[in-house]
Amino acid sequence: MMRTGLISRIQRYSTKDGPGLRSTVFMQQCNLRCQWCANPETIRPGFNVFWFKERCRQCGTCVQAAANNAITLAAPGQGVNIDRKNCTNLLEMVDLCPYDAYEKVGKEMTSRELADLLLRDKAFYDTSHGGVTFSGGEPALQAEFVNETARLLKAEGVHVCLDTAGNIRWEKLRPLIETVDMVSYDFKAFDADIHLNCARVDNRLILENAKAIAAMGKPILARMVIVPTRNDQPDDIRKRLDFIRQLGSAVQQVDILEYHIYGVGKYQKLGWTYLLNDIPACQPDMTTQIKQYAEDIGLKVTIGG
Repeated sequence: MMRTGLISRIQRYSTKDGPGLRSTVFMQQCNLRCQWCANPETIRPGFNVFWFKERCRQCGTCVQAAANNAITLAAPGQGVNIDRKNCTNLLEMVDLCPYDAYEKVGKEMTSRELADLLLRDKAFYDTSHGGVTFSGGEPALQAEFVNETARLLKAEGVHVCLDTAGNIRWEKLRPLIETVDMVSYDFKAFDADIHLNCARVDNRLILENAKAIAAMGKPILARMVIVPTRNDQPDDIRKRLDFIRQLGSAVQQVDILEYHIYGVGKYQKLGWTYLLNDIPACQPDMTTQIKQYAEDIGLKVTIGG
């Protein structure tokens, strides 16, 4: 029997998540809490519900149906107030709302169903030397499902990349690393305290897993997001790059990613507070200097992925 996984969404024709044209599968659930997360809908396990204020007509259907009186009308033109902690039947609003103001995030699929869906774009993968990337969230939290799907894809000649933060026990991560063709690995900080402040976990396991992946000879695409006032300390950035260099020939490339706010609207749709509203933009001069240092120590580097 094929395994079942929970997928947040699939992005087709991606050019940012590995070589060539790719389908990126965003898996549900993450065990980090990065302050700048651009995919907050993938953090929690299970299904999520987006609410679209611009679609709401204040018809009152959800107000009447909500458990524990957890949805109430807001001021005219402001939609509704949702007490997500006490609204135990929020998923029901997806079908009940006549204006589609509620949207379910997440879909259960078997590995066979997912592989068959992804294989519809095999011609694009073949002509562009692309493939499929499993991202998230943290795809390794559903390692068995991802591994099974990856094997089905590889049997059809599809290149598979795993995009991971690496905060997974090695005995669980290793079988998945052995299956995939490439690993896209996030280096959010080198200093454990900085990492803890940014992502609510330290990075000792993450760095150890990076060394283990490199020792296997698995190709690594290293990714470094630079977030002003959070992980942009020059000394820590140099230490990150020095560590990546020490991983040796397994590292194919380093992508320096400038912080962006593309995911802010998702926080509003989830009823969450975005923590970084007031931080400054990432300055091009800084990323240019980072790129120069990386090249000086022998790394192949891009800015922007």
